[in-house]
Amino acid sequence: MKDFYMNLREKTEEFEEKNLSPYAFKSKSSRGRIIPEEKCLVRTDFQRDRDRILHSKAFRRLKHKTQVFISPEGDHYRTRLTHTLEVSQIARTIARALRLNEDLTEAIALGHDLGHTPFGHTGEKVLNELMPGGFKHEEQSLRVVDKLEQGRGLNLTFEVRDGILNHTSRRNPSTLEGQVVKISDWIAYINHDIDDALRAGILKEEDLPKWPIDILGNKHAKRIDTMIKDIILESYEKPYIKMSEEVYKATYALREFMFERVYIGSKAKSQEDKAQIMLELMFKYFVKNVDKLPDEYKKIVEKEGKERGVCDYIAGMTDSFAIYKFREIFVPSSWPLKN
Repeated sequence: MKDFYMNLREKTEEFEEKNLSPYAFKSKSSRGRIIPEEKCLVRTDFQRDRDRILHSKAFRRLKHKTQVFISPEGDHYRTRLTHTLEVSQIARTIARALRLNEDLTEAIALGHDLGHTPFGHTGEKVLNELMPGGFKHEEQSLRVVDKLEQGRGLNLTFEVRDGILNHTSRRNPSTLEGQVVKISDWIAYINHDIDDALRAGILKEEDLPKWPIDILGNKHAKRIDTMIKDIILESYEKPYIKMSEEVYKATYALREFMFERVYIGSKAKSQEDKAQIMLELMFKYFVKNVDKLPDEYKKIVEKEGKERGVCDYIAGMTDSFAIYKFREIFVPSSWPLKN
């Protein structure tokens, strides 16, 4: 029976060797885990990593973390979780078309934002200012899978960890699968943030800059389709992942437009000052009162210092839990008066 199951994994690895692109990263070639483990009888290493991320508490918390809109009224605005799922689907489409390792791509995509703070990039900015040495969500995502989840980390493979750490514009992933996730993240957030801004009334269709729309398409689905097909055409059987110059310039112009009209100063950001004050006050409170931290974060304080333990605690909060905790600490509660 054991030989039967092991044969399943080996067949998958053999399939990858025979059918994937020569530029794809094969499961059998992984540099392995920090702590060596016995191989799964059925799943490849990257399939195991995907499953570990998917079943983690950090992944579930993404459901209640801000993408762009803080505490929006309505059920259809993106959260950090729906963003992650959109990135994963775009990345898998590209990876499959290019015959790259879809399991590695999916694992990186599902894990790339695990370290994001409550209240989106506002929370990241606050922690970056308060944390000695700064704070970057991609580095926190790696910390989540290396140390914080389950109190010991998930012990993922090098290639998944590399893709998670290097998915932002500041870095470059070592695998094409990681590069696919990086560009898919870009495609996803630009397009779904436009969609959310239109739904919220912050933008109107006629506000979108004409020349990029003429190139990419005048509808959400069409723009994503244009970008994906362009990447596939430009990157097919190549040792890199890229857009054509025309599509890249149009996409970048949309990104710049979103920064000017939505990401900075719009009503989508009207609650940012409140969120910033909340997180600043809580950070300073817990640094002075580390005894109020949960036990798992007290252990981090003992090993790595107050700021590190407090930062990990706050970064892991959902928006709603951060609000609840702030009220618990700073807002007086009512109590009955005796007649």
